[in-house]
Amino acid sequence: MSVHAHIPARATFPLHVGPRARLAAVPQQVWWLLGGLMLAFGVPFVLADLAGLQRDLYYALYVVSVFAFVGVWAPQTQQPIRTFLTHRWRWAVPLGVLAGVVLMFSVLREPSTPHPRGLTFVGAIIWRGMVYGAADGVLLSVFPILAVFGLFASKPLRERSKRAVACIGALALVVSLLFTAVYHVGYPDFRGSKVKRPLTGDVIWSVPTLVTLSPLGTPIAHIATHVTAVVHSDDTDLFLPPHTQTK
Repeated sequence: MSVHAHIPARATFPLHVGPRARLAAVPQQVWWLLGGLMLAFGVPFVLADLAGLQRDLYYALYVVSVFAFVGVWAPQTQQPIRTFLTHRWRWAVPLGVLAGVVLMFSVLREPSTPHPRGLTFVGAIIWRGMVYGAADGVLLSVFPILAVFGLFASKPLRERSKRAVACIGALALVVSLLFTAVYHVGYPDFRGSKVKRPLTGDVIWSVPTLVTLSPLGTPIAHIATHVTAVVHSDDTDLFLPPHTQTK
């Protein structure tokens, strides 16, 4: 007679997932987006609102912060700089110019104000219009749009349905609008209904990058907006913030 001992199957329990494991499970692009939002709000809030830096000094620190941040993000998320810059540029550039023309007319509808003269005027066009405009376009649209699409990079877009791609694009636009809102409320005078104006502009200047996934189109549109503002409406409380500091 043989006796067979019954060995109960080992009970299985869900493993406890600690805080570190949960944090590690968050996609890398999500952390970059959160960091970008902190940068978008923190730079104007700390340097313009709290510190009250002179406008052009503020722009210098802002531009360095933006391009340093994106310059680290691109290689860290496997975005080769050359490929990153040349992706669909033949479509992105004309779309950026077209969006820029639309935005230029929106600026020209505002009241005209005096602007600097001579070399100071040329410097303002280059610095406040082109350099600051490019940095704004990169932080407010290029980075958030490409980071959102990067969240879904595990499967090529061509293998996704048109509906899925449209949903990703809609999410990217919403995140870009969030960046624009967060950035502008960092300035004290945009904490109200005035923030609607840059949000409307964001829908237009985001289109070139949203359609092509190129980083070139949107900065072109944004530069056109800033240059027109320097020429036509340099001394208003709508364009080229901050407006409460020494000019």
